[in-house]
Amino acid sequence: MLPALTEIILLSLQVSGIALLFSTIIGIPLGAIMGLHRFKGRKLVIALLYTGMGFPPVVVGLFVYILLSRSGFLGSLNWSFIPSLFTPGAMIIAQTIISFPLVAGFTMAAVMGVDPNLRQQVISLGATSRQAVWTVLMEAKVGVMVSIIAGFGGIISEVGAVMLVGGNIEGKTRVLTTAIVLETRKGNFDLALALGGVLLLLSFIANVAMLRLQGKAFDE
Repeated sequence: MLPALTEIILLSLQVSGIALLFSTIIGIPLGAIMGLHRFKGRKLVIALLYTGMGFPPVVVGLFVYILLSRSGFLGSLNWSFIPSLFTPGAMIIAQTIISFPLVAGFTMAAVMGVDPNLRQQVISLGATSRQAVWTVLMEAKVGVMVSIIAGFGGIISEVGAVMLVGGNIEGKTRVLTTAIVLETRKGNFDLALALGGVLLLLSFIANVAMLRLQGKAFDE
């Protein structure tokens, strides 16, 4: 049981970790831009971000499935760098789409909570626009870190999308959530409970980190 459990845990962390990395690389800059700049169409982009934050993951999985299928737009291209269905790459794409709005949305909220005069003051002291944006992000670093943790929490416990695009293949695409579903159906409750305990532990660690970053006391 232990080798199978270890394999599933490592694959879960690998898929969710890479997806979170992509979401962070894209989401933090976009969130900073949305929080600092006013432009035509900004309200529409914000509405799309907020919609994405509450979008059903299984619908994201369906979208990625259609996109990567042989008759789909990306699947029909047959490019070697585009992952096929029922691979970790397809699962990473789905989880990136799920977590990206969370990272971008919470980053935007954190940046908007910073004193709007700070950026102008930094620029007046000779900083470039890029340096000014970096200063604002450092001022909002707690909120930015919370956005990353929220993104991780949104994908590590997700089951519908990864089940659709990954197929829950043993030794290849089986992760914590899909393994729990499968082992429960098979009646292997010992393994299912062990997997559930690991998933709860990972979620607990993420929530503890978020509480610490927000400066909340545990006895409140």
